[in-house]
Amino acid sequence: MVVRIRLARHGRRNLPYYHIVVANARTGRNAKPIEKIGTYNPLPDETGNKLINLNFERAKYWLTVGAQPSEIVEKLLVKAELMPQSPKPWMEAAKKFKEL
Repeated sequence: MVVRIRLARHGRRNLPYYHIVVANARTGRNAKPIEKIGTYNPLPDETGNKLINLNFERAKYWLTVGAQPSEIVEKLLVKAELMPQSPKPWMEAAKKFKEL
């Protein structure tokens, strides 16, 4: 069973709000998750910050067990310094371009 850490959309039209959940990879986006480990509000508040609430202990646990984060969740976990930045194909191309 492949387990993923991904976003489940909540909120309403034009006002998205996401729960960071651990779910089976074959289930739908808003299907019942195994566990909810945090929330993410992509709309900036008055000060321009996007709000992220994350249970670090549970996120570390699921990563050590082998759960694979989605791309957006991976970006959030890298910003929270829970995992290192994985190399992407376009990063190598950018390095070569800078060297020229």
